[in-house]
Amino acid sequence: MEDGTIVLIGATTENPSFELNAAVLSRSQVMVLERLNIDDLELLAQRAEAEIKQSLPLEPAARANLLEMADGDGRSLLNLAEQVFAWKLNAPLNQQELSERLMKRAAIYDKSGDAHYNLISALHKSIRGSDPDAALYWFARMLTAGEDPRYLARRITRMAVEDIGLADPKAQEVCLQSWQTYERLGSPEGELALAQAVTYLALAPKSNAAYVAFKAAMQGAKSTGSLPPPKHILNAPTELMKDQGYGTGYAYDHDAEDGFSGQNYFPDNMERPRYYVPVERGFERDLGKRLEYFEKLRQRRDG
Repeated sequence: MEDGTIVLIGATTENPSFELNAAVLSRSQVMVLERLNIDDLELLAQRAEAEIKQSLPLEPAARANLLEMADGDGRSLLNLAEQVFAWKLNAPLNQQELSERLMKRAAIYDKSGDAHYNLISALHKSIRGSDPDAALYWFARMLTAGEDPRYLARRITRMAVEDIGLADPKAQEVCLQSWQTYERLGSPEGELALAQAVTYLALAPKSNAAYVAFKAAMQGAKSTGSLPPPKHILNAPTELMKDQGYGTGYAYDHDAEDGFSGQNYFPDNMERPRYYVPVERGFERDLGKRLEYFEKLRQRRDG
């Protein structure tokens, strides 16, 4: 109450399941969001149409059915409307046609959105767990529920980056190609390309080494503040910079034995960290051998 904070119960941009502790409640104004009635949902639909600058391609009975499917949840209505806007239709849908496309989604995805998050979590963990059958099952469950294939394309690409990484660099390429194929073919033909990507990811070697290394590097960047690069790797376009030692002692790697100088690239007063630790799986086995090779050369130069 003291700071005037307003907390909305039932509204979140991430996971709809959350709780408030007593400290938050003691200084906040809690507002409970009620179900929207049909008039409210119709107004929300009109605002969506104004934003998109096109009308929902639905006959009046189908439009009424769409509002009923939202079940008093404005977020669900906008999600359903987004699906309808994305369809390439030659004529407005009637009530039966709309029901065939969207009824399963309304039935399977609960209004709070928990099913949406639960299923994408199951898909992600099945891929991480190298189980293509389970991954395909959850992928199919989301499609039959009416999930936007573009959302799935984006999420599986993120899975390739996070859980496979450099153990199989082709994984990202497969995801992006499948995404592009879907954009060209649309549903349902393009969904097969996404299914192939899901299968590929599940069977690919797994590594989050690059993901972990990036997070560690971000933390290192925050903790070291504004330490400057060592002067020997700075360019010296002016005489003043040359007088200050910019570029002095720089070793051009291509002139060095094995094309590797082994010089320091971190700030002078910073202890050399180790962020990237590749796993003994897939292509990262080769990257690990390269790291070991360069480390031996660096030690030889320092010695």
